[in-house]
Amino acid sequence: MPINFTTRRDFIKKTSLFAGFLPSYSLFPFHKKESINKDFQPLSINVFSKHLQFLDYQMTGQMAAEMGFDGVDLTVRPKGHVLPEEVEIGLPKAIQQINKGGSNCEMITTSIENVNRPLDVNIIKAAAKAGIKYYRTGWFKYPKDQPMIDALDMYRNQIDDLGNLNKENGIIGCYQNHAGKNVGASFWEIQKILETVNSDFFGTQYDIRHATVEGGNSWENGLQLLYSKIKVIVLKDFKWGKVNGKWKPINVPIGEGMVDFDKYFKLLKKYNLNPPVSLHLEYDLGGAEKGKSKITVDKKVVFDAMKKDLKAIQKLWQEA
Repeated sequence: MPINFTTRRDFIKKTSLFAGFLPSYSLFPFHKKESINKDFQPLSINVFSKHLQFLDYQMTGQMAAEMGFDGVDLTVRPKGHVLPEEVEIGLPKAIQQINKGGSNCEMITTSIENVNRPLDVNIIKAAAKAGIKYYRTGWFKYPKDQPMIDALDMYRNQIDDLGNLNKENGIIGCYQNHAGKNVGASFWEIQKILETVNSDFFGTQYDIRHATVEGGNSWENGLQLLYSKIKVIVLKDFKWGKVNGKWKPINVPIGEGMVDFDKYFKLLKKYNLNPPVSLHLEYDLGGAEKGKSKITVDKKVVFDAMKKDLKAIQKLWQEA
């Protein structure tokens, strides 16, 4: 019986994934019919275009498809793939070229903060018009001359306004939890700024790497607190190590660090969550990890790292 492939991208993805299983049965234990889980729903994994900014739009789409990704999380921010001031023309062009390359784009990463900034409003409207489903905002900073609780109230109001604008345009905004000193390092900060927004149009982009850095073992509590607000998740890994004599989180490939993906994925399944994924690769890749337009390693090094992390996620998700 012939196999039907609806698109070039579909053909590339299915054949590349199948080929990846041939050398070893260790990736997915489905060589026996009885081991196939008919209820299994794979994650929809998008590659973060920050790490492909040395490619043009069409080649970004082509490589995303050939590596087996479901789509592209496109950077629409200063020094990104699409510049904010060019969004009305640049974003439709980028999506068209990504599609031409064989992939799609349904999420973007931005520096959006406030409906009072005309450029932020333009990005939201242009993204919605272009068919984008999700966007990630920028990160809020604590003003030095304002109590933290007052700042959180201020940002909660900003997010409420963004949620209203999102509703008008049919798009979903996300705020990422991120380790450090900006708003959103702790779970309770995220909960506070999202407590009154329309949750159908604004939620969180949950990042398990940053949650583990800041939460240690309590990331499970944070997930329980925020799971109903999760719209998109970020996947990456890290381990603690000394850099110039100081302990710091060091980014590593998926499965080689401290993130407990087995427990995390089990909990996502427990909460009946299968959100879109943005895969980040923050470890050394010759500048690709930092969004450089010119990198110091062969492109194949970057592509191989992406394929390795993608396969690791697929394996961990199915086994959880």
